[in-house]
Amino acid sequence: MIVKRHRNDRGPTDAGWLKSMHSFSFGHYHDPEHMGFGPLRVINDDHVIPGAGFGTHPHSNMEIISYVLDGELAHKDSMGNGSSIKAGDIQLMSAGTGVTHSEFNGSRKNGLHFLQIWIMPDVENTEPGYQQKAFEPSEMQNKFRVVVSPDGENGSLQIKQDARLLTGKFDQNAEAVFEAHPDRKYWVQIVRGIARINTHEARAGDGFAISGEDTISVTSTTDAEILLFDLPQ
Repeated sequence: MIVKRHRNDRGPTDAGWLKSMHSFSFGHYHDPEHMGFGPLRVINDDHVIPGAGFGTHPHSNMEIISYVLDGELAHKDSMGNGSSIKAGDIQLMSAGTGVTHSEFNGSRKNGLHFLQIWIMPDVENTEPGYQQKAFEPSEMQNKFRVVVSPDGENGSLQIKQDARLLTGKFDQNAEAVFEAHPDRKYWVQIVRGIARINTHEARAGDGFAISGEDTISVTSTTDAEILLFDLPQ
C-alpha cells in the first residue's frame, strides 16, 4: 500500500525570516491525521533568510537530523559543539536527557534551505550526543546509500532507534529498486526534482507512506534527490 502526502497539503509556517512546510503536525500546525509515521515524527522543509535562525532552545529524548540542501547551517549547543553544516553534510543530535542548541543561517547573503527531521528514540534519558559527516556524492549517485542507522552501518551516523535513513541522488531517467521487507514500513520524501515512486508521480515536497510492498522503485523524470526512511512497524 502506498499513500501519497501531497506537497501542497502540508502545513505552512510563514514567520517572515522562516518559511516552512510541515509534513506532520508541528508547532501551531496540528492535524490529528498526520501526527507522524511510526517513530518518524517531524519533517520540516525550512527556508531561512540570510543571518536569521532559531535562537537557543531545549530538546530532550529526540533524535534530530539536519539535512542541508542549499546554504550553510550554523550550529551551537550546550555540549560545546560549534559547527557549520553545508549541502552534502548530515548532522544527527541525540538530545537524550536534555540539550540546548541554536541553528542559524550561516550566511549574511544567501538563503538557507534544509530539512529538520525528528525521530523518536527507542530508549530515553541517555547521554546527549552529536555526530556530523559529509558523505561522498558518488556513493549515492543513482542508488540509495545508508546515512543513518542503529548500528553505524557502512560508516553511517548512529541513531537510537531501529530506523535507517537512506539518500539517493538520481540523474534524469535513472532507475533504482529498493528491496522492501514485509515487517517494515517506509517513508519516501522527494527532496528535489520529479520522479515516479512505483506507479505514483512525485515532485519535490511530496511524501509517501509505504507498507506491504515487495519493492520500492524509483524512476527519475529529471535530476532528483530522494530520502528513504526504513522504519519499524
